Amino acid sequence: MKLTLCYAPITCSLVPLVSLNEAGAEFEVRRVNLRKAEQMSPEYLRINPKHKVPVLLIDGKPLTENVAMALWMTRAFPDAGILPADSETEVKAISLMAWCASGIHPHLTRINSPAKFCDTPGSEEGIKRLAAKELDHAFGIAEDLLAGCDYFFGKWCAADTHFFWTWRRATQFSLDFSKYRNCAAHFERMRERPAVKKALDFERQVQAEFAAQA
Repeated sequence: MKLTLCYAPITCSLVPLVSLNEAGAEFEVRRVNLRKAEQMSPEYLRINPKHKVPVLLIDGKPLTENVAMALWMTRAFPDAGILPADSETEVKAISLMAWCASGIHPHLTRINSPAKFCDTPGSEEGIKRLAAKELDHAFGIAEDLLAGCDYFFGKWCAADTHFFWTWRRATQFSLDFSKYRNCAAHFERMRERPAVKKALDFERQVQAEFAAQA
């Protein structure tokens, strides 16, 4: 089985990268330079017409969406703990990942690219402000879920990485969520995992490569 991850730094393609590291999987990474709009190239659009990352190529066949990738990896690497082993907790983890994807990630995109959501002159700051308010609400929910827990479901799973990415991305916008101490502690705990350290080191490497090409 040949695995190739289509990946771009900073994006949520960090989520499957960490899971593949956690699984000890053999895989290749196809670097996608979003600043050069490589995701819009005809070659890439044949892989993913949604023009997004990540994509996991499994023997050349594309699988998109982080939730689906986590479910596939759970079956492909049953001992890696990508999702919880018992079915009741597994669906809760899938639910949390879906919330990260649909309830948190879109607000991060609004802050990063407000012009994509409204072209009315002067609207950008309002979009950012409202998106930050929604993020504050979401992280308040996560704060309660993490009370007394190292990880959302007792031990690491892909849902932890997905949330880790959303928190990391939010703080990259210089938003202050310091009041959410459980979320911050979870973030620091995640950063110490070897699979996460390896992924972040790789991210820095790719960023340096892209910078040299600019």
